[in-house]
Amino acid sequence: MVLLLLGTVVQAHDGHDDEDDDDDEDDDVIDVEEDLEDGIEEVEDSKLGDGVTFPPSPKVTYKAPVPTGEVYFVDAFDKGMLVGWVLSKAKKDDTDDEIAKYDGKWEVEEMKESKLPGDKGLVLLSRAKHHAISARLNKPFTFDTKPLIVQYEVNFQSGIECGGAYVKLLSRTPELNLFHDKTPYTIMFGPDKCGEDYKLHFIFRHKNPKTGIYEEKHAKRPDTDLKTYFTDKKTHLYTLVLNPDNSFEILVDQMVVNSGNLLNDMTPPVNPPREIEDPNDQKPEDWDERPKIPDPDAVKPDDWDEDMDGEWEAPQIANPKCESAPGCGVWQRPTIDNPNYKGKWKAPMIDNPNYQGIWKPRKIPNPDFFEDLEPFKMTPFSAVGLELWSMTSDIFFDNFIICADRAVADDWANDGWGLKKAADGAAEPGVMGQMLEAAEERPWLWVVYILTVALPLFLVVLFCCSGKKQPSAAEYKKTDAPQPDVKEEEEEEEKEEEKEKKDEEESEEKLGENTLNISDL
Repeated sequence: MVLLLLGTVVQAHDGHDDEDDDDDEDDDVIDVEEDLEDGIEEVEDSKLGDGVTFPPSPKVTYKAPVPTGEVYFVDAFDKGMLVGWVLSKAKKDDTDDEIAKYDGKWEVEEMKESKLPGDKGLVLLSRAKHHAISARLNKPFTFDTKPLIVQYEVNFQSGIECGGAYVKLLSRTPELNLFHDKTPYTIMFGPDKCGEDYKLHFIFRHKNPKTGIYEEKHAKRPDTDLKTYFTDKKTHLYTLVLNPDNSFEILVDQMVVNSGNLLNDMTPPVNPPREIEDPNDQKPEDWDERPKIPDPDAVKPDDWDEDMDGEWEAPQIANPKCESAPGCGVWQRPTIDNPNYKGKWKAPMIDNPNYQGIWKPRKIPNPDFFEDLEPFKMTPFSAVGLELWSMTSDIFFDNFIICADRAVADDWANDGWGLKKAADGAAEPGVMGQMLEAAEERPWLWVVYILTVALPLFLVVLFCCSGKKQPSAAEYKKTDAPQPDVKEEEEEEEKEEEKEKKDEEESEEKLGENTLNISDL
């Protein structure tokens, strides 16, 4: 709106300048008020009813993505049904019977406010229930010399209070209809939130080569603020890339938000320490951990007075006669701080000659030590599953892909999530539209707009356009009367005329003096 108004005023100003070359000087002053009114009328004409019309946005047409290479698993849910997915009928252990069942509802449907008609996804429909659904891969994924790429989309259509949208890559899945929270998995990856704690999980289960026991290893938390991905109600793309050199990357919307190495950036570490503290070692009784001790040779000065007690006095009670009498009681001189007060005397501290440092148990070789330099070689997995609890419904999942080629995953993202991003951008109003929408919700913003934009704009236009225009050189020749071509020539002629006049006056004075002299003779 501001740009349109400014453009209108400037255009009007230019039009007046062009006309001034042929008009008289009386037409040089521009009516700024009329220019502003013309600009406002044009802005008002651009509105239709209560809505604001914007330039037509390019229409984005949905087309189902097609993988461009080998994949282990892919699903865009364009068939409109849960093909290949199995609902769990298991019960959660150690939970009340009322909520122990995995009876949460799933459905394949479009988003509630879809900007791509025909684009469907897997939707978690119910709240405050356990949900579990899984599907088998085309073939098991084995960790060898190829990277692993896991990618999918999530949209929290109704926001999210407490719940997750992460996937599990299942290690052993003899019966998918019994999938539950304790089903062994190799990797857990994806967003999770409860309260104000926003997480993006990457957890893998590492097998201890000595004991055969699996232990969860958690990636460090991202430094990026994740809140927007949970609250903006937009579709976001989550990608995990694991490489055979043990490096990993976590991306959101194709931007890296976390990265690291399986050997250095997991908690607890993959490999235990070579040495541990001896659990049987004990601190000796004569171990001195005091770095400072009182000086044993220090002596308190003779004049140092520490006595804070005086002679005994009977306890005092309030005089009942003083309750109503002003100025009652024994007058006492006010006290001030004692300038000679030294406090309680203490011997100065000196370094402890027997200081032995803070005691620590001695180190011994770790009996459980092992060294796994290839943690990338995890347990193979053969299925993908969603095992979730959520206090919010309508969580939308779409465009799952598991592959070993980054280019294939990128192509899949561009053809799927890329269309959603383009559709969201086409549907969003421009800056001016967003300002108008914000003002409709918060009318007080109009005052801000006027004070910060309209008023300065009016002053600028007033300053630029209200001054009287100086006549151009061509306008000096609008009559037949002889006139100087330029202002400088006219000034020179005036100076010459003044000089001639002055010379004539001097000549007349001299002539008068000569006349007087002749008369005297």
